Amino acid sequence: MKKIFVVSFISVGYFLNAQSLSNSPYATYGIGDVKYDNTIETASMGGISTAYISDFTSSFNFANPANNTNFELTSIKLEATNENNYFKSNYNDMKSTKHSTYLSNIALAFPISSRVKMGISYQPYSSKSYDIATEEVTKSGTTYYNAFKGSGTLNTAAVAVSYKINQEFAVGARANLYFGDLYDLNEFRTSYSEYINGYETKNRVRNFNFTLGTSYQKLNTRTDKKLTIGATATFGNTSNMTTEYINSTYRYADAAGTKVDEKILEQQDTKSKNLLPLQASVGVGYGSDNHWFVSGQVDYKKGEDIAYFGRTFDFQDTYRISAGGWYLPNYNNFRSYFSRVIYRYGAFYERGNLKLEGNSINKFGVSAGVMLPFKNSSITRMSGLEIGVEVGKRGTLNDNLINQNFINLKIGFNFADKWFRKSLYN
Repeated sequence: MKKIFVVSFISVGYFLNAQSLSNSPYATYGIGDVKYDNTIETASMGGISTAYISDFTSSFNFANPANNTNFELTSIKLEATNENNYFKSNYNDMKSTKHSTYLSNIALAFPISSRVKMGISYQPYSSKSYDIATEEVTKSGTTYYNAFKGSGTLNTAAVAVSYKINQEFAVGARANLYFGDLYDLNEFRTSYSEYINGYETKNRVRNFNFTLGTSYQKLNTRTDKKLTIGATATFGNTSNMTTEYINSTYRYADAAGTKVDEKILEQQDTKSKNLLPLQASVGVGYGSDNHWFVSGQVDYKKGEDIAYFGRTFDFQDTYRISAGGWYLPNYNNFRSYFSRVIYRYGAFYERGNLKLEGNSINKFGVSAGVMLPFKNSSITRMSGLEIGVEVGKRGTLNDNLINQNFINLKIGFNFADKWFRKSLYN
């Protein structure tokens, strides 16, 4: 039997049945495609968030919960993402495309007092959904069949609290709950046997950790220029991922997939406590109040060990460098609508945690976006339509691996107002 984890195997299987595999073929490894912290506001600026304190009163920052000193309104955000991926491999010059759309963010935030702000959010953290079939005919006439299947979503729910110490310093904390089930199956058989050798992995995730953040912002009241510095750290895992691995032989009795004559060759139960290990981020920003802002940021994530098909994979440390910002022409110009539109821009480079055949699966891209205010929005009540786009590349063509070009479109609404306020007039 050939090795299961042959890189060219992934390439062949993906392109033979491209439409059955979601988002990326690299999702077959570990916990799938990670999609967390991809809000439109953050993604449109290259991913910067650690040193980003919104100048406006309607935007809550979950990535660094300390950065909410200006937040004063109740905010409801609903966001969706459309992913468009274009894959290419040097193996037989294969090409394919894949599209998917999903709800990427639901968030509610509100002020408790002038110093304390709170937010609740839900997002998908990662996902798997693939169904790949391959076959190879040897010189002797024997055909080898392989099937890769995967499904499941890992979600996260978060509660964040921000506290303003004084005009310059603030701290915050976010509690993160990860939950979901991930399933992988690899089946192998030959043309001279009706029996299948199956490698099945079931991952049940119930994980909790928390994020601590701090920020400093100094405003020069004479020039309206301000300097912002922020930092976050995520740690404190209190749960784990339970993995059930079964290696067995069997055959299917019908088209519905009923297994018969199953014989278990090996069965293991393992627990991984470092599924979501230490993460840290530091950022610096500079801008002009209510006019423009630019920031740079460095993120670090410690590599985790993931049990996959009966063996443990060591994922390498991840580094991400982001730069971006926003520009608002003139929020007081009510004669020109586009003068009150917020324009966002950014770029990023990420060394991925996945390494295959000595090749790091890295990612880089550029982004842009706009915040289109509703007609009755003002600088103190900024509600509107959010639109963002990311264009970039992931992977490599080396060693029959896959190059992934992507265009991610994001759209959402931010409804913000001051709730629970008594009317002064009837």
